[in-house]
Amino acid sequence: MAQPSSSIAAGVPSGKGLSALLLEPSDFPSKYLAIVLPPHAVSMAAPDLAGVPQDAVVDPSECAPPTQDYGPTGTVMAVGTDNASRSTITVELAKTDTPLDELEQQTANCGEMTVTASGAESTVATDIMPAPPIRADDTLALRRTVRSGSDGDKVTQSMLTLIAQVGDVRVSATFMSFGHATADTSALDDVFTKAVQKVRSG
Repeated sequence: MAQPSSSIAAGVPSGKGLSALLLEPSDFPSKYLAIVLPPHAVSMAAPDLAGVPQDAVVDPSECAPPTQDYGPTGTVMAVGTDNASRSTITVELAKTDTPLDELEQQTANCGEMTVTASGAESTVATDIMPAPPIRADDTLALRRTVRSGSDGDKVTQSMLTLIAQVGDVRVSATFMSFGHATADTSALDDVFTKAVQKVRSG
């Protein structure tokens, strides 16, 4: 996997609101047509990045994602879409009062879980990958596969997520595709590095 080459110094972001720290659509690579999600769409899109829709039942229950504020002061998102490959790169900024290593520990204990939402069942498998070498308070990388459907209607959703924590802001960039498409790690790394740098710069 290509790696970010930034030398951003770790520290605490300014007191600006999350929306002011989020990347602009023009910051995405040109083939990814990007938009900033309106607040009402964030509460639907953000849980999907963990493979766990809101109000879903998770087994084992301790593998359920931690509670998150999806309001405009708690989570903001921008999404770039490559229509040719049906893949997306999503940048999420979220306020958090927990260290990133808590998420890493939960992930290590929850390599596979079953998720049931609206009567549909899916299997979510997550692997911890080498952390991106970007300077922040902490970093993490996850590869996640969501399998759903049965027989001839099976769907495989693949995600590669790079995460950095800067003060009380968690920055994540996720490449998502369907099937077994190869992740566009170059574009993902570029977007992730820009996203972390903007939060650091305030």
